[in-house]
Amino acid sequence: MLIHAVQMAAVWEDPEKTLKKAEYWVKEASRQAGDMVCFAEQFATGWDPSSHRHIQGRDGPIVCGLRALAIEYGIAILGSFRESHDPLPRNTCIVLDSQGMERASYAKCHLLSLGGEDRCYSPGESATVFDLSGTRLAIAICYDLRFGSLFQYYAASNVDAVLVPAAWPASRMKHWELFIQARALEAQAFVVGINTTGTTPVDTYCGGSMAARPSGDIACRLEDEEGLLETRIDRDILEDARTSMPVSRDRRPALYRHLMQEEEKNR
Repeated sequence: MLIHAVQMAAVWEDPEKTLKKAEYWVKEASRQAGDMVCFAEQFATGWDPSSHRHIQGRDGPIVCGLRALAIEYGIAILGSFRESHDPLPRNTCIVLDSQGMERASYAKCHLLSLGGEDRCYSPGESATVFDLSGTRLAIAICYDLRFGSLFQYYAASNVDAVLVPAAWPASRMKHWELFIQARALEAQAFVVGINTTGTTPVDTYCGGSMAARPSGDIACRLEDEEGLLETRIDRDILEDARTSMPVSRDRRPALYRHLMQEEEKNR
């Protein structure tokens, strides 16, 4: 499976203009015979947990705009938006296939209290695993990278790749690279991080979108420029990593459950 990650700056709080900008990259990914094109966290507006603008349903202009692009260019698309939800909106990622049909969605489970996201959004309550083009995929969003339990679940679900749209700030880029590599090694899967770039009223971003192999090695990356990152999810690389180091065989889930139960008793 050939995945393209789009690293670009949003036109701040202007989904219509941003979608027009995004079309160029969708067209380019399609021209390069990509199976899927992925955008960063809240790509159409820019990430701002305190903003009440452009909160919408899956029938709103952002998802409808992505659907139209998926159909026109015959390519699956992953995009993130501020989804209407009661009592608070959700930070949601949606996947549309090349016919514009919804194939998966994921609401960010871990909300960044440091940035006030936990006061402005409702957290997601489930993980997401889905199949597309013969590849088993999962989704995490930005801050989720810091929580290994989610990726351990994805490893146990035998995913081939985890897609991570993000608005990861320039001030913490060392952590970004470390977590992308560590989660790939931990899950023995590809991890594709799709980050934004540019300066917004909230923070400064410097891109660094990258993909890590199941070995933890970086397969490819961008610097701070807008661009398209190409990653091929290679079955041979996955099988080699899992055969040479059979971590999943050596896990002890019954022990982990017992330890968690003991911890609960002692609280």
